[in-house]
Amino acid sequence: MSARNLLDLAWVIPALPALGAVVLLLFGKRIGERAGWLATALMTLSFVASVIAFFALRSLSPDARSNVSQGFTWIQAGTFRADFRFLVDPLSSTMTLFVTGVGSLIHLYAIGYMHGDERFSRFFAYLNLFAASMLVLVLGSSFLLTFLGWEGVGLCSYLLISFWFERNSAAVAGKKAFVTNRVGDFGFMIAMFLIFQKLGTLDYSALGAAAKLPQSAVTAIALLLFLGAIGKSAQLPLHIWLPDAMEGPTPVSALIHAATMVTAGVFLLVRAHAFFDASNHAGTVVAWVGAITALFAATVALVQNDIKRVLAYSTISQLGYMFLAVGVGAYSAAIFHMVTHAFFKALLFLGAGAVIHGMHDEQDMRRMGGLRKYMPITAGTFIFGWLAIAGIFPFAGFWSKDEILAKAWFSHDYALWAVGVSGALITAFYMTRQVWLVFYGPERWRDDAALVQGTGDAHEGDDVLAEAHAGALPHESPWTMYVPLVALALLSFFGGVIDLPFTNAKFNVLDRWLELPEAHVASSFGLGLLLSTIAVAVGVIGIYLGVLLYRDGLRRDGTDPGVERLGGFAGVLQNAYYLDLGLARFVSGPVTAFARFLSDGVDRAGIDGAVNGIATGARAGGGSLRRLQTGLVRNYALGIALGTVLLLLYVATRVTF
Repeated sequence: MSARNLLDLAWVIPALPALGAVVLLLFGKRIGERAGWLATALMTLSFVASVIAFFALRSLSPDARSNVSQGFTWIQAGTFRADFRFLVDPLSSTMTLFVTGVGSLIHLYAIGYMHGDERFSRFFAYLNLFAASMLVLVLGSSFLLTFLGWEGVGLCSYLLISFWFERNSAAVAGKKAFVTNRVGDFGFMIAMFLIFQKLGTLDYSALGAAAKLPQSAVTAIALLLFLGAIGKSAQLPLHIWLPDAMEGPTPVSALIHAATMVTAGVFLLVRAHAFFDASNHAGTVVAWVGAITALFAATVALVQNDIKRVLAYSTISQLGYMFLAVGVGAYSAAIFHMVTHAFFKALLFLGAGAVIHGMHDEQDMRRMGGLRKYMPITAGTFIFGWLAIAGIFPFAGFWSKDEILAKAWFSHDYALWAVGVSGALITAFYMTRQVWLVFYGPERWRDDAALVQGTGDAHEGDDVLAEAHAGALPHESPWTMYVPLVALALLSFFGGVIDLPFTNAKFNVLDRWLELPEAHVASSFGLGLLLSTIAVAVGVIGIYLGVLLYRDGLRRDGTDPGVERLGGFAGVLQNAYYLDLGLARFVSGPVTAFARFLSDGVDRAGIDGAVNGIATGARAGGGSLRRLQTGLVRNYALGIALGTVLLLLYVATRVTF
């Protein structure tokens, strides 16, 4: 079978997990917990299909590495036509590889994590559907087909974040994610309307004509696509849904943060880079929003106590670096960091899940400590993820983050570089804080109720929790959970080799594979080496400060030394600069008042009032005239007589005068 024939079978990649979702939704209860193995097997087969597609594409010459499969006409209306076809090119192939690869490991992990859940099979059905939607998103040959997958991952995120809907916090978090993303989706839809108006099609094949559009049109399209991206990828100000998404099961958090959902926004901007290349200002907006978000989220993560919430803000921050890269035209660097981030962020979330599992559903880091003794595999692999995200050589995160910062410098955006370096310093610090509070220091979980009372956060159930901890020591996870951790730890260490910063094609693999336009290159090897040295030094300094402050864990009275040093500003960070609260009050105040004005004043009193008023007037007039139509002959004769008399009086008056 030829390479083109193999690439025409790209539909198999999303079809396999989609099949799993259908089977499990229909027959999941009968299958029982074997549903996890079925879902994982289909996801793994999808990964195998992605690998085959990769090698088939790689066998073609560089200028021919694009294949649109033979599909069918999806929508036909007038001059508008949308085909259901899949595009396999270096970008979509790269996306499918890490979505299915990391997704398979998360599926395997979830078998152990969700063991015993009463809706076990439904969970894996949603998980398969989530992966299938993401694969449709990245393989779509047009904006509209991408939007279909885009909405699919939005739906699945709602189903999975609120999976444990018995908890009100989970139900609210699911709705919050769904509604917030609709704001961004509005921008994506308007962008598609403009694209069709200007280019006459929504196929990606027409992107080459973007440079011929007027500056106002191309900038509007780029910024509207960016609005859609900041919703999915949780950038300011639409970041508010992602921290609350931690209410879902941990495998969901890993899938959302590492392989699906939040990476969709970055993918969309890279896919539509022609609009940003043609615009004089859109890239600057993207870069600065990304840089500010990276720094904002990193500072908020400094004071979080929930082990998953720290990682949630970390994801927002790392996504900010990807947007920074897109904004300065370093598209390959953005994809590179997306891939390495998938490795170490999946590792960190799954490691956090293993800690929660081993600590009997405890998530507060203030009640942990010393866990490396009881959970050596989890601790060792988590440390790999920590060093990768901190940008320590030679872990994968070092190579990708360093490339982004270097591209910002070479684009002469020195302020962006400075913001990025500051965020990297804070990232290394707060991740060190997390590692030390969880795996080092005193074993605070032995007397967690007393600790929490010392911090002023005591609540009902602390005594029961302490008793449970006293009766059962923290424990390592089953093999289905720690095997994915080991695999992801190795990827977090070696993953950077896919795009080392050398001109030799044997090293600079990803960059040459993607063949995306690069606006800026290193001016000299020495300067590049200096920037890399600074990046590593920043990470080391952040780790050193973190160890220095948290080597003994919390203070004896239970207070956090870092929070104590921040003073009153800690409260601002703990409330995420009050942006969430401010948006909630803005929506419940002015926005709600304006909506009521439109509903009650304009719609009900104005539009409905005018329509109903005409109807009421017609009815009243008809009612009055109806009284004249009695149906009695004598009444009609009397009327005729009175009319005759009045007519005679009128004639007599006119004749007299």
